[in-house]
Amino acid sequence: MLEILLVVQLVVAALLVGVILLQRSEGGALGMGGGDNPFMSVRGKANFLTRTTAILAALFMGIGLLLAILASQSTTPDSLGDILESAPAPATTTTPPPTTTTEPTTPSSPSAPLQ
Repeated sequence: MLEILLVVQLVVAALLVGVILLQRSEGGALGMGGGDNPFMSVRGKANFLTRTTAILAALFMGIGLLLAILASQSTTPDSLGDILESAPAPATTTTPPPTTTTEPTTPSSPSAPLQ
């Protein structure tokens, strides 16, 4: 379920970016620059793009909120730290240190005289 919602969220985000870039701005626009288009008037295009932006923004926020709620209710470990904490500790065998009864050696005198 989370994966499907995440894909829908990504699609909505891409559409939202595209619709925002198509809108006319104060300095010009990417997709609305000049030219006669008999399909829609300038005002009709602006209303359509504004409504589309509002709908996509509401969908984006709603899906984001739903993803956050579903992720907080998830019981599966999501991070490596969670996985390591829940994993059983490996069995360790301890070997005692070797017991040798050798006397410490003193360093020998240097082979060449020091100057």
